[in-house]
Amino acid sequence: MFKNNKQSPIYLLKIIKQAFEINKKPFPWLKAISAAICVGVPVSIGLVEGQLRLGLLGGIGGFTYLYVFNQPYARRAKQIFFVAIGISLSVGLGTLAAPYPLLVILIVGLIGTIVTFIFGVLKIPGPAAIFFVLSFIMTTGMAIDPSAAPIRTAIVLISSLFAWIISMVGWFFNPHGPEIKALKEVYLALASFSETLSSENINDVRHRTVNALKESEETLLVGYIPWKNSFLFNRLSLLNEQANKLFLEMLELYSNGNNKLPKEFGEMLRELSMGIELKDGEVITIHPLHNKLNPEYHNFLDIIYDAEAIINIPLTYIGHGIKISKPSLKMKFNKACDKDSIVFINAVRYGIVLSISTMIAFGFHFNRPYWIPLSCAAVMSGSTIMATFHRAIQRSFGTIVGLIIAVIIFKLQPQGFMIVIINMLLTAITELFIVKNYAVAAVFITPNALLIAEASTQINNVPYFATTRIIDIMIGSIIGLIGIYITGHRSASSRLPGLMTKLIRSQARVIVRLTSNSKISNGEDIKWIKEKMEIDFVNFKTAYITALGEIPNNEKMLEMLWPAFFSLEHISYLLDMDCTTKVYFNLSDENLAELLLAFEKMAMAIEQKQIVQFKKIPIMNEIPKICEEINILQESLSIKVISIKNSKN
Repeated sequence: MFKNNKQSPIYLLKIIKQAFEINKKPFPWLKAISAAICVGVPVSIGLVEGQLRLGLLGGIGGFTYLYVFNQPYARRAKQIFFVAIGISLSVGLGTLAAPYPLLVILIVGLIGTIVTFIFGVLKIPGPAAIFFVLSFIMTTGMAIDPSAAPIRTAIVLISSLFAWIISMVGWFFNPHGPEIKALKEVYLALASFSETLSSENINDVRHRTVNALKESEETLLVGYIPWKNSFLFNRLSLLNEQANKLFLEMLELYSNGNNKLPKEFGEMLRELSMGIELKDGEVITIHPLHNKLNPEYHNFLDIIYDAEAIINIPLTYIGHGIKISKPSLKMKFNKACDKDSIVFINAVRYGIVLSISTMIAFGFHFNRPYWIPLSCAAVMSGSTIMATFHRAIQRSFGTIVGLIIAVIIFKLQPQGFMIVIINMLLTAITELFIVKNYAVAAVFITPNALLIAEASTQINNVPYFATTRIIDIMIGSIIGLIGIYITGHRSASSRLPGLMTKLIRSQARVIVRLTSNSKISNGEDIKWIKEKMEIDFVNFKTAYITALGEIPNNEKMLEMLWPAFFSLEHISYLLDMDCTTKVYFNLSDENLAELLLAFEKMAMAIEQKQIVQFKKIPIMNEIPKICEEINILQESLSIKVISIKNSKN
């Protein structure tokens, strides 16, 4: 795997060190406690009713809560409901398929593929297919009884819907909490950007700011309910528009040579971020500037004061007038089915390797064969080859330490509510540490999973039990690592040129469409081409990020492509904003032809693996920032695209 690296031992040590790095994210106490409740309540009910086995089965439904993140409640209600249905159906399918190993092999691959694909297309964060696979494959290891499928499905469904109720409790106290959090992060990112205009890492900060703006836009899109948009939601939408105006104004100031903004601007933006969460009737006062400003800053300051006014105005004055156009789900799924789509490739690869691991588990007659595909699924949840390798290391370490804890627990032979307490405690600790490091979380995942699967089984030979579980989990981890490496170690980088040309041509089509629109157009006629550009950028971005984690990867080529990636992202953002605000471009035929020629030359050069011939585009008054970024993109590709040739070697 590391044969091309002369410092393989050092490189391997570096990877191992990275696998155990602790993230600085805060502990999610609320989620940990809620997850423990969702898992513990069904087990408690089963214990009280004298049906511990069914109670532990209901605990599987509690895993539904693990799919709760910072989604708007409008999205969360639908997402967690369908997760609940999916996990319940997985349990039913596992019960029906248990007598037929070949059917189990086929279904587990389909579940892995379908769930991974849907989560990838919709950009849903979280564990993706893992708990669907767990629900299915662990059920196949229970007592074979196809007639029990309805009762098992019903029990898991009830506990899953209980988790759905817990996930929606926050709506009663702060119905737009996720949207407010996303918007606060945007204004904090803008404050950081305003303070780094003169620094060397401005591109990195600008990239993070664009990502924050896109995340906020996406959060508001999925949180929008056409038949019930509140006054508060409308205020947040207006503040999001102001955030985009502030960013574009800062770009304008930077392009005009203003490499340093007054430090008071950053403080003002932070004050705005604090005001976003104020309740109706509460006001914020932006501290006025004491120094006289240059006229060029007046527009920027006006936007800040407009944002302040939006925060302070009574919500009833804002009204219901905001309308948001949601992207087409059909187009998203159609584009994701493209042969160059990393989401599609990853989903198919995940399902195939998962089926192979299940085939090996059944073929070699392992005791409790479901532990092998479960470990394989967990390891493959890494977003890149490098992340998968990290997961394998973390899973192995966590499993060994976790099994020691499991052995201690089973030696103590817990009974009654002690099982419930241990189950809830392990679940809570897992959720606390999953954001810190997966290796630490795996220490508690392992005994918890074993407790759910084996608590009602009499274990007489604990050392044999522990050794068997270690072997199963190690084999599953190795299969996942080898499978991902063989099927995808250069998959993303080989698709980068094709995805880049698609994105460049989509951007050109957006410009053509905006130029051909009339001044009275409402923008609906360019919606589809704008969405296509956004999807093409997401595909390109996913491929680029995935390529960074390949083993081995062409690190030099990818580093040289970073400026081009950044420029393409920035052009997409600017065109997206123009589609929303301007709706049309007033460009002459000559200017349009010059732009299209530049785009097509770049696309053809990338396709033919040639150096882009740089031809400077004159700065057009209608789209000055786009012209500047096109020139930067040409300059980047004129000396760097030649290195793409090596990506397939």
